Amino acid sequence: MTAPPDDCLARNEWICGAYLSTRRQILLDAVVQHLQLTFLSVLIGLAVALPLAVLARRWAWAAGPVLAVTTILYTIPSLAMFSLLLPLYGLSATLVVAGLVLYSLTLLVRNILAGLRAVPEETRQAARGLGYGPVRLLLTVELPLALPAATAGLRIATVSAVSLVTVGAIVGFGGLGNLIYAGMNTYFKAQVLTASVLCVLIAVAADLLLLGVQRLITPWTRPARGRARRPWKAPGSASRPWAAAGPAPRPWKARR
Repeated sequence: MTAPPDDCLARNEWICGAYLSTRRQILLDAVVQHLQLTFLSVLIGLAVALPLAVLARRWAWAAGPVLAVTTILYTIPSLAMFSLLLPLYGLSATLVVAGLVLYSLTLLVRNILAGLRAVPEETRQAARGLGYGPVRLLLTVELPLALPAATAGLRIATVSAVSLVTVGAIVGFGGLGNLIYAGMNTYFKAQVLTASVLCVLIAVAADLLLLGVQRLITPWTRPARGRARRPWKAPGSASRPWAAAGPAPRPWKARR
């Protein structure tokens, strides 16, 4: 009977430190590509979604078509989406970025639009009364107040993009998805597990980073620290509400 090999790679184990030490550069290159694809797709998606949301907010008739189109795009399966975009971009990283941009639109447009709609009309009227024009009103009043909802949509879109980048492995530009896809074809356990865990870590780190940015740029949404102080009351004022103001009033007597 042959003794099992000492190397965890030879034994094809799920958890293998030798894989991390011998494939460090491969993992680093895959992580960098994964981050680049995610960042570009979310950034371009945000640049496209912002004017669409503003358009839908300014003209009510445009909200229905904009939301309908972005929702339909989001329902298209990823493989079908990449196949439809293949004649335009070929087998390139641009193909993956374009698909991820289209998927991010429904999340970003809906949340930005919800944030703009949540701005009180009294606030808009007050700004107009101070002489704010449409552009200044949008940039200095509406968008800052819409940041909490917009940032929430950005967080969801970013985490979604991190996971969808792996599908780009079918065209050779999937970041860590390339390692997962190759590992599944060869049943390379350590590679599949390591790349999958790195994807999860990237998603969690990105979400926490955006959450920190959201709390930093929207301080008014954070709960106040400590308990609210109760108003001071004089001793016995609970039973005698006039005690703090002076002696108790005398009962009125009718004159004879």
